[in-house]
Amino acid sequence: MSSRSLLSFDPTGSFHPEYGIDPRDLEHLAPSLERARQEMLVDDEKEYASKQIPAHKQPLDAAFFSMPERLLAEYKADKTGSELGRILATAAMLKSQVDRVVVLGIGGSYMGARALMEGCCQPYYNELSRADRGGCPRIYFEGNNIDNDSSQGLLHLLGSKPATSVDDRWAIVVISKSGETLETAVAFRQFFAALEKSTGSREAAAKLVVPVTGTSGRLFDLSTAIGCQEKFPVPDGVGGRFSILSAVGLLPAAVMGLDIITLLEGAAAMNEHFRTAKPAENVVLKYVGLAHLMEMRRGANIRVLSVWAKSLESVGLWYDQLLAESLGKQLMGATPLTTVNTRDLHSRAQQHQQGKRDKLFTNVVLDKWRFDALKVGKSDLDQDKLNGLADKSLCELMSAAVEGTNAAYKEDGRPTADLKLPASDEWSLGQMFQMLMIATVVEGRLIGINPYGQPGVQKYKAAMQKILAGK
Repeated sequence: MSSRSLLSFDPTGSFHPEYGIDPRDLEHLAPSLERARQEMLVDDEKEYASKQIPAHKQPLDAAFFSMPERLLAEYKADKTGSELGRILATAAMLKSQVDRVVVLGIGGSYMGARALMEGCCQPYYNELSRADRGGCPRIYFEGNNIDNDSSQGLLHLLGSKPATSVDDRWAIVVISKSGETLETAVAFRQFFAALEKSTGSREAAAKLVVPVTGTSGRLFDLSTAIGCQEKFPVPDGVGGRFSILSAVGLLPAAVMGLDIITLLEGAAAMNEHFRTAKPAENVVLKYVGLAHLMEMRRGANIRVLSVWAKSLESVGLWYDQLLAESLGKQLMGATPLTTVNTRDLHSRAQQHQQGKRDKLFTNVVLDKWRFDALKVGKSDLDQDKLNGLADKSLCELMSAAVEGTNAAYKEDGRPTADLKLPASDEWSLGQMFQMLMIATVVEGRLIGINPYGQPGVQKYKAAMQKILAGK
């Protein structure tokens, strides 16, 4: 694969006469998949544009699909005034003024940025010197829980004493469409108070706060009152878990030095593939078709995303939210589960090999690693009996583990599929994020579930507010 290759999807590990599917099953499902594709590409787009949205499709947060092409086109037309131009300028400002940035957000306002950092940055990014980080700030995530010790620990690390140099200065990126999410709102109050002390004034602190929010709401009003110089939008028609390729994910990504143009180009390439490829060659439709058939015909209602790189764990956790919130409705929806291998082979493999036959395993593997292959190495101390593997690299050991696990699962009729990424980089992850978002919408249309909105989430929030109000 070249660095600009498309990712690939191979479902053949699930072809099994008793426990999997027949390849012809995918062929028979193709007309239904095509109808779901057309509903997303044609009907959803028309209804969203006209605002004539049927009740059963409300909300219709379909704007995520065209967003990569829209942002790229606007940037090409106006390098400075476009949203991407402003994001890059703001990232450059933060890079020049601070050494740490705290990203406050939860759910879709947090998990995408975390996935981008872990997926594309050096694994120990925050431990690198400022020079080795390319002058980019360290990145910390808070406001994604109401954990006293986590918040206090970060506040202690940042300190509130007056900053005397770039190395002492820090900034806040706060992400919330409404500003009403308790976890993020509380964190912003606490961290902004600390930032005021560090900078010496509210005016100085406001220059180091960048909100990503709606065009109205509590956070919009608060950031206006504070005097924040720059605000970025959470776009209309884009739900939180579909917002990773908006300013929600792009601003933190730019701050950490990632190539957000290439990220969007990867997503745009996946859009074009989804629009034009035939069902038998379409990675999105093959992915949806296999998952749907395994759930409907074999009861595989647990979808295990087995990532074979630690850098992809947060990508899996991002997908957990995407799938669970989108399709977990009307007593339906598969349960997502992310595992990191080979680590989790030492905790879950027993159940996966001999437990209930209720799982579909999708391996996410890399065609190319970030660093040169590290060999086991020869030693004059061979009590560990590893000299026989001395010339093998960690990459080769990982490949053998993938192949061996698939072989063991196949022998016992455990269905697998392989999703291969060209690399763990902006191009590949742009494709993967867009592929999984499209696939989730297509599956929703296929089974008659609105993939947008999350009405069930509001119930715990309402109950919690009653408790806090003493009712």
